[in-house]
Amino acid sequence: MPIDTPALRRILTQHRTIAVVGLSADWNRPSYFAAKYMQSHGYKIVPVNPRYAGDAAGILSERCYASLSDIPFAVDMVDVFRRTADVLPIAEEALAIGAKSLWQQLGVHNEAASLLFTAQQRDAVEDRCVKIEHARLFGGLNWVGVNTGVISAKRALRPD
Repeated sequence: MPIDTPALRRILTQHRTIAVVGLSADWNRPSYFAAKYMQSHGYKIVPVNPRYAGDAAGILSERCYASLSDIPFAVDMVDVFRRTADVLPIAEEALAIGAKSLWQQLGVHNEAASLLFTAQQRDAVEDRCVKIEHARLFGGLNWVGVNTGVISAKRALRPD
């Protein structure tokens, strides 16, 4: 399901608490890199990975949870770093905890999961990287010579 640039900007501005399903503690994994970037830009990162749940060190100095339903506070966005086939049950659990958006990372596009969210007037993003989109929309990629395709005479307000 395609999503337009204003919707991405709105999601990244309004949804500040992100549960990252499949977040790895390995610094060289894409999930860690993306979560660290978002954390450094003022987002609250909530690691969700049963492998690291209960670990005193956590991931990115945040307590790690085994599942979305274990998180004792509200989550705005669920960012999924899992295979496409694994997304539907995650989306169902995300709806159950009241998440406002479901974000499926690059290479992940489960249309049934997205339809669950959009049917309830919630946001669903498929096959996009939250870090890349944040950098593209709020100033980051263009600093290293990447043409973002976002042209404006006015600098966009940064969400952080």
